[in-house]
Amino acid sequence: CTIFENKCSSLLIPRLLLLCHHASITDWVFLTRFCFLTDFGRLDFRFRYPKSRCCQNILLYFDDSSQWPAVYKRPEKNCYQKEAVLRPENNQVINLTTHYTWSGCVVRVLSCVGGRSFRSVRERWWYIALSKCGGDGLQLEYEMKLTNGQSFWTQHFSADEFGILETDITFLVIFSMVFLLSCYFAYNLKGRQLLHTTYKMFMTAAGVEVLSLLFHCVYWGLYARDGVGNGSLKILGKLLFSVSFLVFLLMLILLGKGFTVTRARISHSGSVKLSIYMTVYTITYVILFIYEAEFFDPGEVLYAYDSPAGYGLMGLQLVAYVWFCYAVLVSLKHYPEKQPFYVPFFTTYTLWFFAVPVMALIANFGIPRWAREKIVNGIQLGIHLYAHIVFLVITRPSAANKNFPYHVRTSQIGILLSSPKGGEGAESFPHHAYGNSSFLGDSQPNFTELFSIQSVSLYLMCSGNPVYKGGCQNARNGVV
Repeated sequence: CTIFENKCSSLLIPRLLLLCHHASITDWVFLTRFCFLTDFGRLDFRFRYPKSRCCQNILLYFDDSSQWPAVYKRPEKNCYQKEAVLRPENNQVINLTTHYTWSGCVVRVLSCVGGRSFRSVRERWWYIALSKCGGDGLQLEYEMKLTNGQSFWTQHFSADEFGILETDITFLVIFSMVFLLSCYFAYNLKGRQLLHTTYKMFMTAAGVEVLSLLFHCVYWGLYARDGVGNGSLKILGKLLFSVSFLVFLLMLILLGKGFTVTRARISHSGSVKLSIYMTVYTITYVILFIYEAEFFDPGEVLYAYDSPAGYGLMGLQLVAYVWFCYAVLVSLKHYPEKQPFYVPFFTTYTLWFFAVPVMALIANFGIPRWAREKIVNGIQLGIHLYAHIVFLVITRPSAANKNFPYHVRTSQIGILLSSPKGGEGAESFPHHAYGNSSFLGDSQPNFTELFSIQSVSLYLMCSGNPVYKGGCQNARNGVV
């Protein structure tokens, strides 16, 4: 990267993001930050600038309140005051001249090649800046390589990123198993004509989650190899992660309202409200991505939810929970026989709804910044896994599953919706709890009848009299 006065032109350098904000010649500029290990942190550098521009300094700040926070974004402090907070006994200033042996500089065009090892009592953020106080600005070319040890799993990673690759690989394997198991259950449900739209939405959310983790694993794998990676893969992984979350959230609200459990379709007003809500939620997510890309300052350790858009998402999550509670209570009021499904459903996903905002607040105010990214990554994936496994368990097509929600077959929904009085009456399913008790013997489940389809006659009740294989123009409700 080349700095000339206030202009920057970037070359390929690992683990570096350079920003110039000054409208005039600057004598102090921030280069990058990195979280080093306690014993294995290493900075290797090469700086090159004309001897006429002598003498420039590399400044090494750490995350103590008397250091980096005391100088960054403090316009009232000049260059000398920003240098004064550094401790010479800690070798925090590298003078890029031939007079300073450790700078590695040679004469004529000052080419400084050297390095510095970092040791501290804990993992610590270090911030690297350049200065030339009282001069005519900065002009130099440089390359920097910041590493933590020599292991493939740690070398190019900042200490706050340790374990992310291993965690993502682990969750990729687990979510792949969840997705495959959901496909197996879906195959069995389809054979019984019980593969409803909400279950397909669950499969979609699980499949997209697998793709998201796959892109994240590829990104971090490339990053572990060269310290650069492919930023597009990371962005795509984040987008897919958000899509999976939104699909799952929509599925929960629909199930709470009884869709495919107690009713065949959502009312027109309900559909409009859901459309508006999901549109607002999606737009807020997009704003969060844009805000993170454009306004997050690399000189500060920030978290995605520590922003106006992030707090907006937490608010929308709480709104969704209130809606979810109301929908479940209404469904139980009209279909009390569905308690075996709705009670555990409501209880387990109440924890899920609150987990995301609580995690965000803890991440913003309770987790040390030098450990936040890796901890939040694991917690976030754990929350998603919890949600998917719970749904997989309560919807498994097993004779022993007393929580199974579906009792109306997909082929029956068309009959209900096509009834002459196909308005409000046709939207609701008949009162009939899922009859898994018919699969049970005296004490053990009868798995031989689990996926059998009994032979039944199709008829409609018309004024209390069955009409086989026929229709009834004046029927109020169709019952199979």
